[in-house]
Amino acid sequence: MIYRSKAPLRIGLAGGGTDVSPYSDQFGGAILNTTISLSAYASIEPINDNKVIVEALDRDEIQEFDKIPLLPIDGTLDLLKAVYNRIQKDYSLTIPGLRLSTFVDAPAGSGLGTSSTLVVAVLGAFKEMLNLPLDEYKVARYAYDIERNDLMLAGGKQDQYAATFGGVNYMEFHTDNSVIVNQLRIKPEYLHELENNLVLYFTSTSRESAAIINEQVKNVNNKIEKSIEAMHQLKEQAKLMKDAFLQGNLHEIGVLLDYGFEHKRKMAANISNPRIDEVYEAAKKSGATGGKISGAGGGGFMIFYCPGNTRYKVIKTLNNFGGAVINYTFTKHGLTTWRI
Repeated sequence: MIYRSKAPLRIGLAGGGTDVSPYSDQFGGAILNTTISLSAYASIEPINDNKVIVEALDRDEIQEFDKIPLLPIDGTLDLLKAVYNRIQKDYSLTIPGLRLSTFVDAPAGSGLGTSSTLVVAVLGAFKEMLNLPLDEYKVARYAYDIERNDLMLAGGKQDQYAATFGGVNYMEFHTDNSVIVNQLRIKPEYLHELENNLVLYFTSTSRESAAIINEQVKNVNNKIEKSIEAMHQLKEQAKLMKDAFLQGNLHEIGVLLDYGFEHKRKMAANISNPRIDEVYEAAKKSGATGGKISGAGGGGFMIFYCPGNTRYKVIKTLNNFGGAVINYTFTKHGLTTWRI
């Protein structure tokens, strides 16, 4: 028997960064995001030779261990090993051994929530194998706890919930540490138009988000007014974006993205850089009305809102910078598990 799972990556559209502690703990946060047809995959195959094998097929990385209670966290495949360790601790695996294999449709550090989505996918495979009684909220919270507390990785909360729930979501992060996921019912014609007008562009550079996020955290702790006010404005952006989606005022999307791009750059240094600014301005001159850096910033994916038929001129312009425009569709489903 093989136990499999997949979880979708996401595009953050508004409010990015307001889900990160301590801002969300002090002020509450709000984010609008949508999952897309790029995914993280996990498979677990029980084996009989008292071995634990973990492998990332997309990165050609593999480690093999004699079956032991806890695998070493040593900088290689730590996300996979941390999930195994937590499951072993909480549920005491009784099978002789296993092979845990993963694959992700986008590179790490690309800004689409790859790390958190991978953790959700691995949890999903264990959930399928062990019939764990975990609903969407519990899976997302479990994944968050493994990343932020077990591994002490810097980051926010949105990615785990997006990967678990799927679809277009307006998420609220409250000061009591609770999270509410509001799944938006968007008219199909609005989604088709949004999908047509949003161009997803990979800059061909990945970045380490931790340094950017750590500076954002430091700015909040040090009460840097410019940074905190920028986060307030991004939270308001998420609310305005939600209203625009629900009411079909799609012409406002680009303007709101542009508004968010200006404020996001004030949260921390290195969120943008001269190259990103150059690409952004060139896309706007070609017809985009706004855009953003996906994730913490510094590189990875960017998105641009291109109304009418301007997407084709924008794509032509983006191709001059190298990188790649990535085809995608929106997805409605979150974490999915099965066995064969």
